[in-house]
Amino acid sequence: MPIFSNPLTTPVFMLICSNVFMTFAWYGHLKFKDQPIYVVILASWGIAFFEYCFAVPANRLGSSVYSVAQLKTIQEVITLSVFAVFSTFYLKQPLGWNHAVGFALICAGAFFIFKDKL
Repeated sequence: MPIFSNPLTTPVFMLICSNVFMTFAWYGHLKFKDQPIYVVILASWGIAFFEYCFAVPANRLGSSVYSVAQLKTIQEVITLSVFAVFSTFYLKQPLGWNHAVGFALICAGAFFIFKDKL
């Protein structure tokens, strides 16, 4: 079964796409601090449109196989993962050991959210 037709993985891949757009919408403008705030707000809204185009169907499809709490947990883990890559490679602000520990604790919490699926 291809990964994009699998009801368990399709929402995850769509949430990854959504979070890439979301991260650029929320934090991408930090490299353009010389631009007026209204310009970056409008640009962020434009980017966020595509985030919603992935997030809304991902949650709709995902709700057939995941609980809402599980979907939110997936989204949060993806958000942190995408942000870690974005921060390090786009903003050139690497994360430290304390960030890794915090992320590990969040992943441990995710384990308990999915305990009934394991």
